[in-house]
Amino acid sequence: MRSALAALFAAVAALAGAGAQAKCAIELLPDIPVTMEGTVPLVHAQINGRDALFIADSGSFFNLVTPEAASELQLKMDASIPGLAVMGAGGAERAQLGWAKTFTIMNVTVHDVPFFVSFRRLHHAAGVLGQNVFRLADVEYDLANGVVRLVQTNKDKDCRSTPFAYWAAAAGKPYSVIDIDFATAQAPHTKGVAYLNGNKIHVMFDTGAATSMVSLSAAKRAGVTPQTEGVQPGGIAGGVGGRVNKTWIGRFASFRLGDEEIQHARLRFADIDLLGADMLIGADFFLSHRIFVASSQHKLYFTYNGGAVFDLDTNGALPDDAAAAPEDAAAPPPPSAVAAEAPAAGAPAQPSPPGGKWLDEPTDAEGFARRAAASAGRHEYASALGDLDRACALAPTDSSYLYQRAMVHWQNRQQELALTDLDQALKLKSDDVDALVARATLRAGHHDAAGATTDLEAADRSAARDADERLHIAVLYESLGNATAAREQDSKWIDAHPREDSRMAAVLNARCWEGALAGQALEQALADCDAALRRQPNAAAFLDSRGLVYLRLADYDKAIKDYDAALKIDPQIVWSLYGRGLARLRKGQTAAGEADLAAAAALQPKIAERAAKFGLTP
Repeated sequence: MRSALAALFAAVAALAGAGAQAKCAIELLPDIPVTMEGTVPLVHAQINGRDALFIADSGSFFNLVTPEAASELQLKMDASIPGLAVMGAGGAERAQLGWAKTFTIMNVTVHDVPFFVSFRRLHHAAGVLGQNVFRLADVEYDLANGVVRLVQTNKDKDCRSTPFAYWAAAAGKPYSVIDIDFATAQAPHTKGVAYLNGNKIHVMFDTGAATSMVSLSAAKRAGVTPQTEGVQPGGIAGGVGGRVNKTWIGRFASFRLGDEEIQHARLRFADIDLLGADMLIGADFFLSHRIFVASSQHKLYFTYNGGAVFDLDTNGALPDDAAAAPEDAAAPPPPSAVAAEAPAAGAPAQPSPPGGKWLDEPTDAEGFARRAAASAGRHEYASALGDLDRACALAPTDSSYLYQRAMVHWQNRQQELALTDLDQALKLKSDDVDALVARATLRAGHHDAAGATTDLEAADRSAARDADERLHIAVLYESLGNATAAREQDSKWIDAHPREDSRMAAVLNARCWEGALAGQALEQALADCDAALRRQPNAAAFLDSRGLVYLRLADYDKAIKDYDAALKIDPQIVWSLYGRGLARLRKGQTAAGEADLAAAAALQPKIAERAAKFGLTP
């Protein structure tokens, strides 16, 4: 693989045409365009001549594709190496090796390229591009402007002491620099040192992690635990391997990386294996900084772009090693000014500017849209909307830019403007599944059940059978009170995915729940819940679903047993309280049953009204 991609790098470098320079110079190879989806950096490449979307994942040691993508892209599977596995924050997953006849990126094609094939969930992407691409050369991550750049230096000059924060140095602006570990083929990750509350921690720079994450042990060394005053639940985190872990959000007096310090920083932490590191520096940090990884020098340069450094939004896209957490009411303080100022007399010479200029403004709709996606990922919605206005004006018949602008309006709580853009996008492309599901969601929120149903039916007709959008369609159907249609969507997804898929337990549980709500296919629903619980035996939500199946089957003792177990894990599951109340009433336990119904109503006043829509009444 290394030789194949080294050939790629050599070919691209030849196209770039770096000439001899009188001093140390860098040559930026052709940009790799990056589109941010929340805090997920997505890039396009081609396998066997077919376009595919990949996550730019500096934390992955190797390129990887999902089994579905391997089949669709016609990779040749190689069974000669048994027992392959990939490791991540969620544990280990078995893997296979697949070979692409051709792999194309930056308009250059190489032949016979291997990929790991794993059951890893990868957002909307076919796979990830890992360190065997991003360690080919020095690399610049300019996610705020929607690009990653591989970089070469003129080989006949000594560049070891040349600072490579060229964009800052040329403008006379400060930058920061840290040492990074020497990388090998066995340990290719970008690692360095930071300080958390004055304690030295080892950090790994991982664009594949949507949000930054501190290990529980490092947080404890810094004096913060889940029991510390002010610490909040932060949702769950997962990754390769499928295991999920609770996370928390805590405030730390100081986080310092190089010459940059954030005081009173709020950080997410979890009892999670970060592969030898104390903290993942995730894509949220990359969005708020411009970063140059100078592997040739064992240094990393960075400057602060502005905005929040660490993303704690519960609504962002959170694949891989990500988690959800409540947003702080107060904006976090910006990092303090860094110490490394512009070069003075006698300072090391700066590299020559590539092409005579340091940064180009976008010139086409795609460039404006990529920069807008990055701004939206940092929650800078005014900037994002300004760029998307330009993109829509430059390409008025491209529905994708209208859809993207609709999503930013929605994030900015401008739902009417979002609906207007979605209407226009669907006039241009009536079978756009994402736009149909988005408009259905907004219509459902506006109590337009008929309009939402029309959109969902159209999305069902247009979506591929294995499309993940079916899971969202199912949730929307259930919210509209149509559990039967929801179950049909989950069934299509289940039938099209391998049982080893890390999401299978949750979707089986969803189908069980929907069957129980509808009072249909109860034996199948029971089998689904049993299968989900075999995968996750102590999942309160799964016990709650099976309790409803037993309630429908009039097996009240088993229903109460499951509800008791669910409520022991989570005492505030409203449906478990309500279902147990119904089961107790039907067994003649009037006082206990009415107490449960009252407790459920106290938590969710409309629970009886919602349950009645499905025929669940005292």
